[in-house]
Amino acid sequence: MFKKILIANRGEIACRVIKTARRMGIQTVAVYSDADARAPFVKMADEAVHIGPSPAAESYLIADKIIAACKQTGAEAVHPGYGFLSERASFVEALEKEGLAFIGPPVNAIAAMGDKIESKKLAKEAGVNVVPGYVGEIDDTEHAVRISNEIGYPVMMKASAGGGGKGMRLAYNEKDVREGFEATKREGLNSFGDDRVFIEKFILDPRHIEIQVLGDKHGNVIYLNERECSIQRRHQKVVEEAPSPFVTPKMRKAMGEQCVALAQAVNYHSAGTVELIVSGADTTGESFYFLEMNTRLQVEHPVTEAITGVDLVEQMIRVAAGEKLAMTQDDIGISGWAIENRVYAEDPYRGFLPSTGRLVRYQPPVEPWADDGAENGRRGVDGIRVDDGVFEGGEVSMFYDPMIAKLITWGETRDEAADLQIQALDAFRIEGLGHNVDFLSAIMQHPRFRAGELTTGFIAEEYPDGFAGAAASPQLLRGLAAIGGVIATADADRAQRIDQQLDGGLYPNGEWAVKIGDTEYAVLLEEDSIMVDGQPVEVSFDYTPGDRMVDVELGDEALTLQLAKTRSGYAVTTRGATHQLRVLPARIAHLAQHMIEKEPPDLSKMLICPMPGLLVKLHVTEGEEVQPGQPLATVEAMKMENILRAEKQTVVSKINAVEGDSLAVDAVILELE
Repeated sequence: MFKKILIANRGEIACRVIKTARRMGIQTVAVYSDADARAPFVKMADEAVHIGPSPAAESYLIADKIIAACKQTGAEAVHPGYGFLSERASFVEALEKEGLAFIGPPVNAIAAMGDKIESKKLAKEAGVNVVPGYVGEIDDTEHAVRISNEIGYPVMMKASAGGGGKGMRLAYNEKDVREGFEATKREGLNSFGDDRVFIEKFILDPRHIEIQVLGDKHGNVIYLNERECSIQRRHQKVVEEAPSPFVTPKMRKAMGEQCVALAQAVNYHSAGTVELIVSGADTTGESFYFLEMNTRLQVEHPVTEAITGVDLVEQMIRVAAGEKLAMTQDDIGISGWAIENRVYAEDPYRGFLPSTGRLVRYQPPVEPWADDGAENGRRGVDGIRVDDGVFEGGEVSMFYDPMIAKLITWGETRDEAADLQIQALDAFRIEGLGHNVDFLSAIMQHPRFRAGELTTGFIAEEYPDGFAGAAASPQLLRGLAAIGGVIATADADRAQRIDQQLDGGLYPNGEWAVKIGDTEYAVLLEEDSIMVDGQPVEVSFDYTPGDRMVDVELGDEALTLQLAKTRSGYAVTTRGATHQLRVLPARIAHLAQHMIEKEPPDLSKMLICPMPGLLVKLHVTEGEEVQPGQPLATVEAMKMENILRAEKQTVVSKINAVEGDSLAVDAVILELE
């Protein structure tokens, strides 16, 4: 077994690998960029080596710097995590040349599966179902049209070396192919240096199912069941679960055996994932097709660990050291249900725009990496596990992925795991930047999710106009009104106890008017009851003025509320939404109708930066006349460029920023006449 390994990655996955290595008695080496100098993974590792500036292209993606760090520290092996160099065959070759072990699959498997065209050929030869399509070289647009007509519409055009949703075009007819084929080639060339394109049948009502495989260097390969990853936004996974509510035992066996055959065809060892697309419209459950194989550890691997009890990182290390798998296919069962939600630094209330910045408050529902002794912590504490790589006071940088944490829950049933997600998301306290916790909670509560009726179009179909918070039941709103009255009474009581404040005559005796949205509730606090609009509400909680989070029993339901004081009352966040409570003494509430509404500022004459980012390009100059749709500025955030365009014909009157500026959200880039 290795004595020391280096983790060629950062963030939560680096922390994840370090945790297992520490339990195995293996020393660890972290490598870090300027931006990560104070990151938790750097402190967790036994040693840490600085490898360069913040941009990944100048640090984490330079193989020579990783190898130099190994030599400097005496590390014998490298775990690549996911992303960065994890699927780069040239990196593995460079390690082998230096006598360093790679904790991952062999070079030939990475190379074969990294080419989407070649991988489909191999899959077909191995007896794996492949989507009907054309996997050879496509000469030109006319050739693409002929192929598409033969396959039958709709078809998907994909860049051979693509990934992350780039280099993909959906065509419903011949016109779409003619318009999109050349664009797909250009995207492939610009993003991946490869303009080859393949065309395949687009599956209706698609579900994204993946099979976890694990092999050793002695020819043994097993599958560890499936994960459902259908809930995606712009081809990026948001929610994952294991097992799938759609997959039957017969289907699972057929999928698993085909994926094992594919792994054996390329002499695969280590952990890997075969991604499949399944037609949700097929009631037989037999229409599943190979998409691609990821020759690395997946972001969503914890849900597999939770239902199987297998530590995948440990198995990767043992396989890399030459050990045989200590388990057979018959040893792999399914225990309970696990769900993972990805907590991102993005604002769902503003079109999911990236939200970089400082984590002013960061308090996860359980301590990250907590180990309660059950299954070596793979199921967390009381079924809740948090994998993260951030800390309170730290910064979510524009240089890397915007993921803050992964929240994993385990329960005996799917509903139990989903209920735990809702409970844990309510208790996830994040302040200082936008995040998607409310959105994730809304998904967990959605009737369609609870019914298991999932497709990759779930988010687009259920939230076509964006996200405005989860819907609240009348019972919850009445409960929040009661809670608002209790909190206001406690705050008023505290205020009148402060020295030199006005006497108690200023404050009401438990009668409040609480307005939530367009509805106003009459709240009356009596000695042994709370009445809302004349009806009793059962609510119980402990509150001390100044508390930012309280646990509440509302009838038979347990809630966690996050509180913030506002000018007119309180902002209360729970169950996937923030509710603004205007709380006024009942005797003066009627006067609120005479208050003059504050006019919002006119922003139509300004170009506002919608997210924190880098001003890459200014497309206009002062005094220039612009037309509707004309690019004004390009802002880069989270490795993506966003073009800001003119909404009307006008003239640029003033420019307030220069190229290269780091812009805050709502910064005024330029002003218009």
